[in-house]
Amino acid sequence: MEKTNILIIGGGASGLQAAITAKSNYPDKSVVVVRQEDKVLVPCGIPYIFGSLHTSDKNILPDKMLTDVGVEIKIAEVTKVDNENKTCELGTGEKIYFEKLVFATGSIPTVPKWLKGGNLENVFIIPKDKIYLDEMHDKLKPLKKVVTIGAGFIGVEMSDEMNKAGWDVTLIEVEPYILSKAFDKEFADKAEDLLKSRGVKEIVGKDGKVSKVILSTGEELAADAVILSVGYVPNTELAEKSGIELNKHGFIKTCEYMRVENCSKDIFAVGDCAEKRDFLTRKLNTTMLASTACAEARVAGMSLYELSPCKSFSGTIAIYDTAIGDTALGTAGVIESKAIDESFSVVVGSFTGMDKHPGTLEGMPTNCKINCGC
Repeated sequence: MEKTNILIIGGGASGLQAAITAKSNYPDKSVVVVRQEDKVLVPCGIPYIFGSLHTSDKNILPDKMLTDVGVEIKIAEVTKVDNENKTCELGTGEKIYFEKLVFATGSIPTVPKWLKGGNLENVFIIPKDKIYLDEMHDKLKPLKKVVTIGAGFIGVEMSDEMNKAGWDVTLIEVEPYILSKAFDKEFADKAEDLLKSRGVKEIVGKDGKVSKVILSTGEELAADAVILSVGYVPNTELAEKSGIELNKHGFIKTCEYMRVENCSKDIFAVGDCAEKRDFLTRKLNTTMLASTACAEARVAGMSLYELSPCKSFSGTIAIYDTAIGDTALGTAGVIESKAIDESFSVVVGSFTGMDKHPGTLEGMPTNCKINCGC
């Protein structure tokens, strides 16, 4: 049986950051990252594969960031974790003994149960999976009419990028305005106007199938392909099978040091699979961002063998940023309407400035340090 001091399950932004931080703080400890993907994508850049970047090969997190600091990478699926005996079983049959374990299993796209035809050919989701996305890109190339369902950041950015690349795109959202969870209405309206001016149509609806999309209004839209961008859920099946408790939103319960609750002090969780609280409201929330994931990963990486009250994660200040054409929109913390609902005193302001995000796009800085997943 192989032995390692620190085992990290998952090689996305949070797993990468946890490994680098662990090795930096505990250089004498061995660190192993187990992940299923041969190549890991920069999450923020995924929509741009279909437009500005043209290929997923320009959107890869380099393995040398891990190997250069002495972290070992194993490409395999973890099939079982025994928290009590501190062992991990891989799909290859191999077993690994660990002192410390970090769950960094991320999130997976969800397909709503109410959606009829969701399993038809040319109905796509948007996973953080290079092989799937490359195949999806190839299948989309000969097609023309694309319907995107869901106007969150991924749906908006996918629609804008694909429109830029020549597809005829229709964006469908059931909420009163796009990007409703991240922006107040005035900024969402601005984004909507920009999309419409660039040829993307927005229609309220919630039901569809691949030959056409049938809206709740009864309107029918012809479609060669449908892209589902209706949200992500924490990837916690392995943790739950291992006896780890989840909160009401399906995230692994953790403390402010990212230790898993009701487990030994040697089990941690970070990133999209881990529990989060809003920094301002102190309430549980479902924010899943690379910046938040990496902040949690740094705390976990520093806290594996000793705790410091100065190194805790006190909650997420969700920072959102997107670009439509030449205009970028960003926000941090709770939006005005949410702050008012929570009885905060609010002073409103906005500003404009330069935006350079994500770093893999043409013209971006070349000296960016990967500490936020982008």
